[in-house]
Amino acid sequence: MASSRMTIMGTRHVISAGHYLAAHAGFQILEAGGNAVDAGVAAGIAIGVLQTDKVNFGGVAPQIIYTEKDRKVRCIDGLGVWPKAVTPDYFLKKHGGKIPPGVERCVVPAAPDAWITALEHSGTMSFGEVAAAAIRFARDGFPMYPLMSQFIRDNRAAYERWPSSRKVFLPKGRPPEAGEVFVQADLGRTMQFLADEEKKAARKKGRKAGLRAARDAFYMGDIARAVARFIEKEGGLMRYEDFAGFRVKFEPTVRARFDGIDLHACGPWSQGPVLPMALNIVKGYDLKAMGHNTPEYIHVVTEALKLAFADRHHHFGDPRFIKVPIRGLMSEKYAEHRRSLISVEKAWPEMPPASDPVTLAQLAHRCVPPPQPEDAPGPGDTSYLCVIDRHGNAFSCTPSDGSDKTPIIPGVGILCSGRGTQSWSDPDHPCSVAPGKRPRLTPNPALAFRNGRVHMPFGTPGGDVQTQAMLQVFLNINAFGMAPQD
Repeated sequence: MASSRMTIMGTRHVISAGHYLAAHAGFQILEAGGNAVDAGVAAGIAIGVLQTDKVNFGGVAPQIIYTEKDRKVRCIDGLGVWPKAVTPDYFLKKHGGKIPPGVERCVVPAAPDAWITALEHSGTMSFGEVAAAAIRFARDGFPMYPLMSQFIRDNRAAYERWPSSRKVFLPKGRPPEAGEVFVQADLGRTMQFLADEEKKAARKKGRKAGLRAARDAFYMGDIARAVARFIEKEGGLMRYEDFAGFRVKFEPTVRARFDGIDLHACGPWSQGPVLPMALNIVKGYDLKAMGHNTPEYIHVVTEALKLAFADRHHHFGDPRFIKVPIRGLMSEKYAEHRRSLISVEKAWPEMPPASDPVTLAQLAHRCVPPPQPEDAPGPGDTSYLCVIDRHGNAFSCTPSDGSDKTPIIPGVGILCSGRGTQSWSDPDHPCSVAPGKRPRLTPNPALAFRNGRVHMPFGTPGGDVQTQAMLQVFLNINAFGMAPQD
């Protein structure tokens, strides 16, 4: 079905983001001469203000970046780690295996370092320049919109749990109505402080020294101390030393090829490989002959995703802590084996077993009973943005961390990433809790190339739904010729 909206096209550059003001902030950077990374970081920081129910400056920001000058693809994990004080059995002993809302689930906020690292390695502008719009939106406010207003209303009890969150999200003792100006003054001051520290350092030692000063202002100064002090007071495990020792990581992408298109996805520290693994399975079928969204087509796509999710649950985790057989999982031989487990007559009624990519033997479920499909959650967190510039550079990012499960830090205006909830309390699980370990992240941007040139950066909100939606969008465009807006 074709879209009734005018198709967006560009001759110099193009940006798409989860909020129109964030897209405009990034577009202004492009018009001012910035590249795709400058614009993407500007839009991403702005989203952490404009969609602060879904994304936060103290959250996560995984990115895939392509720079035309050296023709390299880089992935920044943008994901925090568990504090040093946590133990593998902490949640089993204290909470019976649950990872509850609040500060105990906090990992180190990675987004600030991710944004600054992207600028340092692939951008051309300063943090202050790209964050200017976000600072203005936080300091002066922006019009509350219906979706965010409804989310705050639906989760009012969660926001009322912490006085600091109540002050921001229930400023008049109630959820803000659509059209009312929504202000986040502490957040604006925090980002402005980073920009001010950057400016002082850059004046003496240049742009990169300025960016490092902005980063240090967050992770090695009063901000980190204030966050750690509040978390300790609330009973959490994060300490100043966890901030001071943290850096985001550059990670290799995983790749798949489909009909002349090279797909890059995030690695097994996230759910990213689900997308190319499922794609490797479905490309063994004549999808066009099946027809778009016919019962046969939907069946094959659904079963392929089930098999990829089974492998995600059994194999994926932080590769610095566990051995992930990613080369085997991404092989054509393994895709052929998994494809052989799909019946055209019936569906898997539950999560299928994972397989060993070397022996091809089926593996027992790590959990008994095995995980079962659930209805997708409401619009709780995560956004997406992408940019292509006039030079051929590209930026793909899925920032996240909603504000209803962890408190706003008083006087700082951010939350401390609650992404620890995507770990498992079972010490034997590949995504187990451990000091310095990353949870297995759901946000996972992707980037595709055709004939060596950027073809489509893409991603979506949606938790576990992300890779399911991304596969269908990829196939809609590349197997069935749809336009992105169709």
